[in-house]
Amino acid sequence: MNSNRVSVAVSARVIGECKVSLWGLSPFERLRRQLAAVGVGDVTPADEGSAAEGTAILLRADWLYEQRTIDALYAHSPVLVRRGETPVAAHVPAACTADTIAWLDGACATAPSGVPETTVGALSPAFSGELLKAEPPRLLPLRADHRAALERHLFDGAYKGITDIVTKWIWPAPARGVVRLCAHWGIAPNAITVSSVVLVVVATWLFWHGHYGSGLLLGWLMTFFDTVDGKLARVTVHATGIGHVLDKGTDLIHPPIWYVAWGYGLHVHGGPPGEALWDVYVVILVGYVLGRLLEGAFQLSFGGFVVFTWRPIDAWIRLIIARRNPNLILLSVALIAGRLELGLYAVAVWTTLSAIYLAVRLLQGAFLRLTRGPLESWLVSVAADDERLSARVFARRALPLELRTA
Repeated sequence: MNSNRVSVAVSARVIGECKVSLWGLSPFERLRRQLAAVGVGDVTPADEGSAAEGTAILLRADWLYEQRTIDALYAHSPVLVRRGETPVAAHVPAACTADTIAWLDGACATAPSGVPETTVGALSPAFSGELLKAEPPRLLPLRADHRAALERHLFDGAYKGITDIVTKWIWPAPARGVVRLCAHWGIAPNAITVSSVVLVVVATWLFWHGHYGSGLLLGWLMTFFDTVDGKLARVTVHATGIGHVLDKGTDLIHPPIWYVAWGYGLHVHGGPPGEALWDVYVVILVGYVLGRLLEGAFQLSFGGFVVFTWRPIDAWIRLIIARRNPNLILLSVALIAGRLELGLYAVAVWTTLSAIYLAVRLLQGAFLRLTRGPLESWLVSVAADDERLSARVFARRALPLELRTA
């Protein structure tokens, strides 16, 4: 089996029909968007003709495929994929499409000869570097009575396994409802992202002028929108390059600006003038930039995985490390306590300690790399039956009850 990206023309054929739409997308439209994400633009129903040249990806309309399964299928050819005894997908030379379609739709019980077979679990790895979690890829039948559970599965699958405490445990329930409304109303993810940018600017102005209550309210709303846009993009397969750049760029730039604005607003409430806090701003900015650089250095130096996926302790630290949401918790506590300046100092201290932690992990990684060889994320080797708390919290998620025997 060739596991390299194919260089010949690739088309796709969708076999059969299915009326079960998820998050506003028909099965055919979902597959069309998923295939477009890997560069396959020629996607048609199988009954409109076989591929004429190159290779063809063949998929059944009555199954739900994860994006990583589509990615892996595109990268492997020739291959036939089963789920148990059921044929579910294939990537074969164009000359084999008619026979393979007959095998997939049940018209022929015999698989095309000479084409290796595999399972979806063997086709793509459990560890997802993009979503920072490890769980086996799942291929599920599309059934009308399972629509709600399948949508829940797609939404839960859009979440990173390792993230901050607010994103992981507070935002999911309300975000699912808002994503449902956005999908129903046809609101694009980029519209939510642009709204987030507007909220960043308005919250900055409010902090600068000492309106901390309303500023924090809009700040938290911005972090919620930051969750919604990504989940909406994933469940509707509607990610765009400009949306990704705008989202990531905003996330990267705005946190230290908020902290400086917070400092400049303190004089409104009898605190020191903003200009008197430059040493605090410098500590926050240096710690923030250094922390980001240390994360990048770890990823570049040790095989491309994120430092927070190295060991379970790193995943726990990621819940509270000095990123925007944990720091907003510190500022919110300061507002409630009526000690606004202490919120800024707490952010400075926590940002410094976080950068120190990341520096220590980088040095430890370098030492272990020299003495024991290449590093590996603990998520790569998490077993399906691993009952450690860390594995249950970060490495996998339970399927909705209705889907466990599907």
